[in-house]
Amino acid sequence: MKKQILHNYYLPCLLGIAAFGLIGWNIASLHAKKAPLEQPVVSLVREGDVLRIPEKSPLRQSLVMATLSEQAVQARFMLPAVVEADPARLAKVLPPMAGRIVRLNKRLGDEVKAGEVLFVIDAPDFAQAGADAGKAQAALTLARRNLERQRELTRSEIAAGRDLEQAQSDYEQAASEAARAGMRLRQLGAGGTNGAGSAAIAGDWAAQGGRLAVRAPLSGRVVALAAAEGAYWNDATAPLMTVADLSKVFISASAQEKDLAQLYVGQQAEVRIDAYAEPVQGKVGHIGEMLDADTRTVKVRLAFDNRDGRLKPGMFAQATLHGRAHQGIVVPMTAVIQTGFTSRAFVEVKPGQFAARDLTLGAQIGEQVEVLSGLKADERVVVKGGVLLND
Repeated sequence: MKKQILHNYYLPCLLGIAAFGLIGWNIASLHAKKAPLEQPVVSLVREGDVLRIPEKSPLRQSLVMATLSEQAVQARFMLPAVVEADPARLAKVLPPMAGRIVRLNKRLGDEVKAGEVLFVIDAPDFAQAGADAGKAQAALTLARRNLERQRELTRSEIAAGRDLEQAQSDYEQAASEAARAGMRLRQLGAGGTNGAGSAAIAGDWAAQGGRLAVRAPLSGRVVALAAAEGAYWNDATAPLMTVADLSKVFISASAQEKDLAQLYVGQQAEVRIDAYAEPVQGKVGHIGEMLDADTRTVKVRLAFDNRDGRLKPGMFAQATLHGRAHQGIVVPMTAVIQTGFTSRAFVEVKPGQFAARDLTLGAQIGEQVEVLSGLKADERVVVKGGVLLND
C-alpha cells in the first residue's frame, strides 16, 4: 500500500521535468537555426609590398600616426674625457748627469718661480767639465797674448809672416775650445744665460765648488718628487722632479671615427666632471691630426681656466658636444623597427595602406633620431605600434 502511494506521487513529477527539458531543447534548436554564422575579422592583408588594414580591423585603433616635416636639427653626442695638464706648462726635471743630491730646495707641493734653484747635485762629471773649461780659458789667454806679440813683431818686421799666421790659428782654436767648454757648463746649469763669457762661467763654477744647481724652467708647483737629500741619482732618463703650471688645463675627449664629420674648432661643449655636480661650459680648441692606432680615436682638447685648482689632471669627465645646426627629418625612436641589421619604418601610402621603408639613421637626439634617408617631409609615418605590422 505504501509503495503504491509513493508511485502515484513521484510519477507526475518526473513526467513534468521531462516535458520541461524537451521544450527547452526545442527552443534552443530553433534559435540556433535562426542565428547567422559570424565571419572572423581579418586584421591585416598583404597585397604585394603593401599592407592593408580593413576598416573593422582592431589594428586601426592600435596605430599612432604622425606627419613628417623638416626642422632644425642639432645633434648632440657624448664623448669620454679626462683632465690633462697643458704639456707646454709641465716640465719633468732630469739631472743632466749622475751625482749625489746634497740639497733639496723645493718639496712636493711647493710653489716655484722660473729660475729658482730646485735642488743641488754633487756630480763628478760636472767637476770635470769645470776643469776642462778652466784649462780652455787658460789656453785662450795664452794664445791671445802670443797673437798680440806676433802682431807687434810683424809690425817691427822682426817676425816672419808665417809666425803671425800660426799664432792667429792657435788663437782661433783656443777660442773655439773655450767656447765649447763654456757652452757645456752653461747647458749643465752653471753661470748665467745672458751672454756671459767663458771666464764668467768658469768663475761661477768655481764659486759653486763643483756642485750643480738645477733651476726651475718655469713657474708653477712641484707636482712630483722622486728623490731625497743624500740619495745618489744615476738614471739620466728618469725625472727627479716635475714642475707644472696648472692655472690652465685641458679636458681631452676621445672621439671615434664616425664622429669626425661633426667636429670643428670652436664647437660648443658641456663637460661634466665626475667629481662635481655642476657642468662646465667650453669650446673645442684643438682636434688631433692623427688617430690612435689602438683605439681608433682622435683627441679633442678643450682649454679651461683653473686658477682655483678645482680641475686635477687625471679626473674623469664626459663631454657633450653640439653639432652644427642643419635642416633634417627626425622621428621618435618608437617609429623605428629593427629587423636584423636593417632599420625600417612604415609609411601610409593610402588611407589604411602601409609600406615598409628601409632607413639610414643619423645621430640620436634625446628620444628622437635623425633620418638621413628613407623618409620625406609630408609623409605620414607610424610612430607607435609599427611592430604590429612587422612580419
